[in-house]
Amino acid sequence: MTLKEIADKIHGKIVGDEFHNVIFPAKIEEANQDNITFLSNEKYIPFLNQTQAGAIVISDNLYLSLSGKYNFNWLVVDDAYSAFSIVLSLFQLQHNDTSTAPNYTIGFNTKIYPNVYIGDKVSLGNNCIIYPNVTIYNDCIIGNNCILHSGAVIGSDGFGFAPDKDGTFKKIPQLGNVIIEDDCEIGANTCIDRATLGSTIIRKGVKLDNLIQVAHNVEIGEHTVIAAQTGISGSTKIGHHNMIGGQVGFVGHIAVAPFTKINAQSAVAQHVKKEGLVLSGTPAIDIKQHFKATVVYKHLPELEQRIRDLEQALNNLRNGA
Repeated sequence: MTLKEIADKIHGKIVGDEFHNVIFPAKIEEANQDNITFLSNEKYIPFLNQTQAGAIVISDNLYLSLSGKYNFNWLVVDDAYSAFSIVLSLFQLQHNDTSTAPNYTIGFNTKIYPNVYIGDKVSLGNNCIIYPNVTIYNDCIIGNNCILHSGAVIGSDGFGFAPDKDGTFKKIPQLGNVIIEDDCEIGANTCIDRATLGSTIIRKGVKLDNLIQVAHNVEIGEHTVIAAQTGISGSTKIGHHNMIGGQVGFVGHIAVAPFTKINAQSAVAQHVKKEGLVLSGTPAIDIKQHFKATVVYKHLPELEQRIRDLEQALNNLRNGA
């Protein structure tokens, strides 16, 4: 599809070669000359120094700030996020095409229990156990020696919606997949969303408890363990050998260093850059600081009363009482 054809659909202004042909959308950090990507968030500007994208859909305010600094084929629009959802729909794969039976591969000695659904182009490795009522959507890849417990959903759509000017939300097609590497275990009723573009990746040896939500484009590093009811927002990267307690929440688009330990019911709201930290609380901080703050918190009513008493005593002194 040429850039001119795409620009006509998204009402974009072309800066560059309108006849450049792109084959498929891709993430900005992975795109090559055959790909089209987008830029709507300033935090992704550094990727312009490495991307080989054939074209970039960009919001006009960002384009004005970058004009002349980079040599790309640009499609300039009011809102790149919303416009790119239209681009994705132009290339959308027919994941739910039921005109033919699903075509999948199942490895040696893999056991599949009743009521399991396996979508088209799914690959299951050797020596896996897939328990009843597991759903594996199209294009997902499961490695060797994996266990998927009942009710797990692999490859459901990521939670992607672009706001329209009329206040409604437009669904962004989710064209990626999920990759679960070797020796992983996925708990009952845990959901792992497919990527918008590229892959949501569960690395080798990861163990996920029940009722965990893994959003689109998340990556979980090797041999990380995560307890029940944890939620990981989109595009967050969790390092290897993390230990994460139950009901932990992660905001999106952050990275967590290897060997991090996070106490139950913590909220991780920013990058964790140093390896080996133990975190707790909301927002998550060093666990020793958190325990000290908790001690103070328990005594807040008494401290408040002491302050009121001191204020009253000070007023009495000022009034000559």
